[in-house]
Amino acid sequence: MKKVLKRIGIIFLGLIVVFILIIFVFTQTSPQFGGEDSAQDLVSYKKSGHYKNGKFQNLIPTNPDDMTFAKMLSVSKDFILGLPRTKPEFDLPLKKVDSTYLEKSLHLDKLIWFGHSAFLLQLDGKNILLDPMLGESPSPHPLIGTKRFNKELPIEIQQLPKIDAILISHDHYDHLDYESIQLLKEKTAEFFVPLGVGKHLRSWGISSEDIHELNWWEETEFQNIELAFTPSRHFSGRGLTDRSSSMWGSWVIKGKTKNIYFSGDSGYGTHFKEIGDKYGPFDFAMMECGQYNENWQNIHMVPEETVKASFDLQTKVMMPIHWGSFALSLHTWDDPVIRVTKESKALNLPITVPIIGEIIDLNKIDLPLREWWKN
Repeated sequence: MKKVLKRIGIIFLGLIVVFILIIFVFTQTSPQFGGEDSAQDLVSYKKSGHYKNGKFQNLIPTNPDDMTFAKMLSVSKDFILGLPRTKPEFDLPLKKVDSTYLEKSLHLDKLIWFGHSAFLLQLDGKNILLDPMLGESPSPHPLIGTKRFNKELPIEIQQLPKIDAILISHDHYDHLDYESIQLLKEKTAEFFVPLGVGKHLRSWGISSEDIHELNWWEETEFQNIELAFTPSRHFSGRGLTDRSSSMWGSWVIKGKTKNIYFSGDSGYGTHFKEIGDKYGPFDFAMMECGQYNENWQNIHMVPEETVKASFDLQTKVMMPIHWGSFALSLHTWDDPVIRVTKESKALNLPITVPIIGEIIDLNKIDLPLREWWKN
């Protein structure tokens, strides 16, 4: 009996060693994890004013892992066992987009939502993608990540028109996707990213000349469109040891007649009012509203805070994003839209919630709410 137990123990230990080796090899060789900082990168980080002890810092002291051990065990258990209704029980409606229409209507200012935080923005005759995570799973490998709710996209990457610019808010997998970038890089002219994200793109074969890395409050102009990279309250990282090794933030996009805000991911903070005072009022704001939890409320807003932040920004119309595609938290899949529409109505904030793939005409935004998320 002792010999049998000893053999079982040796086999079990061997399996653990093999598993650890597989993880180590995967993290060291998979391109998904991105690039490493160069000496020149580190010099620019230190000059940013937001880099300390080898990590970028939030404007407000923020600990993404501010949980007790007991809470961590409870949350881990819920993620492993699953909770009711974190995914829709029915196929979500989706509108298909015709590539020919996109070409012919390029002169019309509009947005198309791909779900979560991914958009195609057509502004002043330019095609701009925002956080184009268009893959199946926001993770280093599909086997270890949640799957997209919809089985298809409004339009496949191959059918998209030539992209003038891609804007990235931060390097988390649900915002920066390796497979999507691989399919997009040959048809994309320029990339505008937070400081530190350029190392990932360079390691994926994109020329340094096409990459523009920005610090908070830094402004630039792109083909007569004004861009400003503004703060958010969050963190970054793609691997086990690179927490906060690149910046995170939000984008102000100002065209000839439209002033647009894209929040990226953020907990609530005074930065929203600062952005509103400096760059507002906004015609349209895409605001994070999903994947929240009381245990990490300082890095993801709850819906009521999303509405509050929208008032801080002085936006005319708000659209809740960061929901409707992936289950990355423990709330029910439709909790974000139910709570944010209720709060917006109570406080008289104009809000739009389009179907995935629906055209959002920025000159005439469809404000009546059709509760498509109800089966």
